[in-house]
Amino acid sequence: QVQLVESGGGLVQAGGSLRLSCAFSGFPLESENVAWFRQAPGKEREGVACISYWPGLEKYADFARGRFAISKDLSNKTVYLQMNELKPEDTAVYYCAGGALQCDLRQHAYQYWGQGTQVTVSS
Repeated sequence: QVQLVESGGGLVQAGGSLRLSCAFSGFPLESENVAWFRQAPGKEREGVACISYWPGLEKYADFARGRFAISKDLSNKTVYLQMNELKPEDTAVYYCAGGALQCDLRQHAYQYWGQGTQVTVSS
């Protein structure tokens, strides 16, 4: 059974940092493409970043490039999203996803989803 469990969300002031984690189980992280998405209240879910299983190519949404970084630790079966210089508009529920055919920032490409973790950035 595939399970994705996010953690690391919380309340942070603008300009601060957070690192989100997504623990995978029942899922061959070493051979799968994974991603982070987010959904703000009243808005569509949008892709944040993805990383391919090989050779570890990364792709970022324009708003994330230069501030966020996706990485994975195969030994811990965990994918991370390091978020720096956070802004109030980054407030959203952040989801990890897996099971896409390639590194993709479109949600319909992914088969597996976590339950999400709330990130709130105060001004």
